[in-house]
Amino acid sequence: MKLNIKDAAQERLATKIPAGSVVLLSVDDGSNKYSTVGGSCAIGDKFQLVILNQRDPDYPIEVENNAGLNLWTSTGETTYFDNGLTLNFRGNNLVLSDDGGILDSAVSINDYRDKQPLTREDREAQMKTLGNQIC
Repeated sequence: MKLNIKDAAQERLATKIPAGSVVLLSVDDGSNKYSTVGGSCAIGDKFQLVILNQRDPDYPIEVENNAGLNLWTSTGETTYFDNGLTLNFRGNNLVLSDDGGILDSAVSINDYRDKQPLTREDREAQMKTLGNQIC
């Protein structure tokens, strides 16, 4: 799997992601331990970059990229990606797209180097609280 990171996005990421960090390209729809956003309106159209200190075995697929990031994803995420996967920075937002069009016009960056992901139970409770505010 390959991700082309445009120059503008590389500049932005350099200010947000410390050198040597592990980075995950992950959906942000409540389906994984790094996501508290949930609801049917977020499935497959909300993505995030998650910063970690070490690899997560749940994300075994290395994402080749031109920015030198130690970037990984999971098989679940790859179902949403097509050829020409690109990350750009436009309008003060990170934009993820592929040959089919824009996948997410506001990719978030979430730093988990100094915190633990929520448990499934805590995530579900938070999603219930936020559910009527998100969709």
